[in-house]
Amino acid sequence: MKQFLFLPLVLLLACGQQQSESTSEATAAPVGGGQSTVQDDTSQPDVVRVAVGSPDHTTLVAALKAAEYVDALSNAGPFTVFAPTNDAFAKLPQGTVENLVKPENKAALQNILEYHVFVGVINEEYVSDGMTLNQVNLDNVTLNKKDGKITVNGANVLGVVKASNGVVYVIDTVLLPPEAK
Repeated sequence: MKQFLFLPLVLLLACGQQQSESTSEATAAPVGGGQSTVQDDTSQPDVVRVAVGSPDHTTLVAALKAAEYVDALSNAGPFTVFAPTNDAFAKLPQGTVENLVKPENKAALQNILEYHVFVGVINEEYVSDGMTLNQVNLDNVTLNKKDGKITVNGANVLGVVKASNGVVYVIDTVLLPPEAK
């Protein structure tokens, strides 16, 4: 009878030991990165991969990396992203971008990038004149639509790209959040 009780106890301990070993192996493995490191060449690209795939958005991609937002925007979303082109960044005063990507200015860069993102999908057919969106940084942008042309805070929408986790509006001006009150 003692042998009968002993066998299940040994099996239980062995299973616990095996589980413990596999858990420690998993936690000891190096971290391979977040969602943005997932290899997927067949699905529709997410909003980050849309930007990465565009030669007109290299400055935006560099800013997303500096702000450590690549993984966040590679997640499921859904997101509406207003993506300034390289030419839009070039309109900023000289040295602005270089200054913003410095580690000590990360919070300011994150605030600006958050001002370009709305959580939810606003497809172009749903944009109405005077529509207000509360962005990730909790400040509002205003969309206008006249004769089929869309603007956001006066920035012209140059194109719209659907993504697996939202929609990207390509814009010709960097949106700057209102001054803190």
